[in-house]
Amino acid sequence: MGSALLPDLGTEIVIPVCAVVGIVFSLFQWYLVSRVKVSSERGATSPSNSKKNGYGDYLIEEEEGINDQNVVAKCADIQNAISEGATSFLFTEYQYVGIFMVAFAILIFLFLGSVEGFSTKSQPCTYNKEKMCKPALATAIFSTISFLLGAVTSVISGFLGMKIATYANARTTLEARKGVGKAFIVAFRSGAVMGFLLAANGLLVLYVAINLFKLYYGDDWEGLFEAITGYGLGGSSMALFGRVGGGIYTKAADVGADLVGKVERNIPEDDPRNPAVIADNVGDNVGDIAGMGSDLFGSYAESSCAALVVASISSFGIEHDFTSMCYPLLISSMGILVCLITTLFATDFFEIKAVKEIEPALKNQLIISTVLMTIGIAIVTWTCLPSSFTIFNFGTQKVVKNWELFLCVAVGLWAGLIIGFVTEYYTSNAYSPVQDVADSCRTGAATNVIFGLALGYNSVIIPIFAIAIAIFVSFSFAAMYGIAVAALGMLSTIATGLAIDAYGPISDNAGGIAEMAGMSHRIRERTDALDAAGNTTAAIGKGFAIGSAALVSLALFGAFVSRAAISTVDVLTPKVFIGLIVGAMLPYWFSAMTMKSVGSAALKMVEEVRRQFNTIPGLMEGLAKPDYATCVKISTDASIKEMIPPGALVMLTPLIVGIFFGVETLSGVLAGALVSGVQIAISASNTGGAWDNAKKYIEAGASEHARTLGPKGSEPHKAAVIGDTIGDPLKDTSGPSLNILIKLMAVESLVFAPFFATHGGILFKIF
Repeated sequence: MGSALLPDLGTEIVIPVCAVVGIVFSLFQWYLVSRVKVSSERGATSPSNSKKNGYGDYLIEEEEGINDQNVVAKCADIQNAISEGATSFLFTEYQYVGIFMVAFAILIFLFLGSVEGFSTKSQPCTYNKEKMCKPALATAIFSTISFLLGAVTSVISGFLGMKIATYANARTTLEARKGVGKAFIVAFRSGAVMGFLLAANGLLVLYVAINLFKLYYGDDWEGLFEAITGYGLGGSSMALFGRVGGGIYTKAADVGADLVGKVERNIPEDDPRNPAVIADNVGDNVGDIAGMGSDLFGSYAESSCAALVVASISSFGIEHDFTSMCYPLLISSMGILVCLITTLFATDFFEIKAVKEIEPALKNQLIISTVLMTIGIAIVTWTCLPSSFTIFNFGTQKVVKNWELFLCVAVGLWAGLIIGFVTEYYTSNAYSPVQDVADSCRTGAATNVIFGLALGYNSVIIPIFAIAIAIFVSFSFAAMYGIAVAALGMLSTIATGLAIDAYGPISDNAGGIAEMAGMSHRIRERTDALDAAGNTTAAIGKGFAIGSAALVSLALFGAFVSRAAISTVDVLTPKVFIGLIVGAMLPYWFSAMTMKSVGSAALKMVEEVRRQFNTIPGLMEGLAKPDYATCVKISTDASIKEMIPPGALVMLTPLIVGIFFGVETLSGVLAGALVSGVQIAISASNTGGAWDNAKKYIEAGASEHARTLGPKGSEPHKAAVIGDTIGDPLKDTSGPSLNILIKLMAVESLVFAPFFATHGGILFKIF
């Protein structure tokens, strides 16, 4: 079959070095952000020369004669309040999640250990009965360890992201006094810190785990990578709670603040008189940053695990070709280097001088990273793979050429870009779909809702075709391994994707801080411009997450079917069909739970905000301070309580179906959930994004058309606020959580496959 150009020693050096480069780069970006001082030092300027951005470095406030010291002190206070709120919420959440983590780890050990009755004797390998492999007890122990490793890495990724975002928000506000370009660089650099830390940590921990497990497993690659799948399960199960809990928190606060503040009291967004304003800004960090970080880490871990499992039973594993087997990790390593170069385009090579340059700069990040990554994939493929090899394909070995595998990764990468741009087209207020939604507000909230829903359903069409083509091409060339590496291709530029995604909530917070600190309207205009671009990029990030989740879930599904020794999944057998129809229902059940949770939490929040406006004398006049802490507590309590039922639904379904109905019904459930979950997730997040930007389009009044609908407080604007409020839980709670549902059920089924194959299907055995 031939061997790869890169020797095994080279692989052992390249992967950790790339991961360390990513970590060092993110720390360097953090250092640059930290040079913006949030204290009243005179002349504390950012680390760039004074004549960049086309502005001198004078501050607008000095021009307008506003006391500078006062503003900086206020910004520092608000930043502390947001940071404390976010930290205390995450600690509370992690206490509950920690209990679950330990309980589930014990469950993994008991279920997988019992496959061979906790025997310590070697057993015949699953895919090659002549060879002897390590005992099932070893798989149980190592799966449990990798589950805990994945869970801890996921939690740390989310927590670090939140810390960086709360560190950068006030710094972005203060830099906005010097021009929109300065503020953009601070927000984007902070996003890059999170992106690179997460990508590099995920890669490094996985690589170290593989090498440590190898000390025990030796050449038993099949057993080693089966145990490593626990890493993906740990990452995604934490992401589920982070996404659902954070999503409920952020939207309860947001809906409460908007309905009472904007619609009833007619005060601006983020007005310091609004009691829910701190909770709302905390929510951006715990939902959009910590949740998103854990979510994309989970996708990344699972696609790597799915590819490694298939590689271990292909010619790479059979011939002990370490470099070729690490192909998925080498793609991720190349991704870190490519994203590093791409980031410099936004922060160092080109300067942003005007508001209209923000969105193109963010879009260019996606295009540059995709083009460079295509070259990167070609280099990795030609140096790290033999010219021809075999890939496991449901019981047979399929001969594959290295250029075919290159096409599999590239098709995933470009499908990601297409999904990103289609999402942008449907959610950015620069294009007709969102402008049509804004226009429909003339006749009230009902038409706004109808147009928004139609837009969401429409926006599913092209992404689904893109995913379908990616699946067809990659499966035709390299079976299930092709699909797994296509998912990795889509996620290879994860550092840039996350930087763009984290930039949104940081800008949103910066705008809130500017409003609360009483800064001039010109600064608020700048932060609003950053925020509007951030809204669109957040939608693009969600599009990526959903598209990659579909591919990851399919790859895991293939690995599960192979591991559970199912020869074919026949839709016409009643066992499979009932699974299919129930699986397709699960995303609806899950969405209903999360939406209702947001609704009931928002109800409490609205009542509390109204109570404070009615009972605290002088609050509307700005003479008294609202009680922010009570609102933060309402959000925290509601989200912790409400995240458990949806989480339980996702975690228990595969276990119940596998144990009582067996692997064939479970394969139906996984296929059904994948097919319906992807559609609902795309339409929900795009509908919500479009409503949000339709409201911003009316508020900004940048075009003649927008001015006929405005200003703030007009009837069309009120209708737009209602649409935005309905869209909030769609785009930030149920939509993004659904991609975790489809991945998590698939990876959980794969981890428990040995148990289900041996002991599953109790009901069908009885009858």
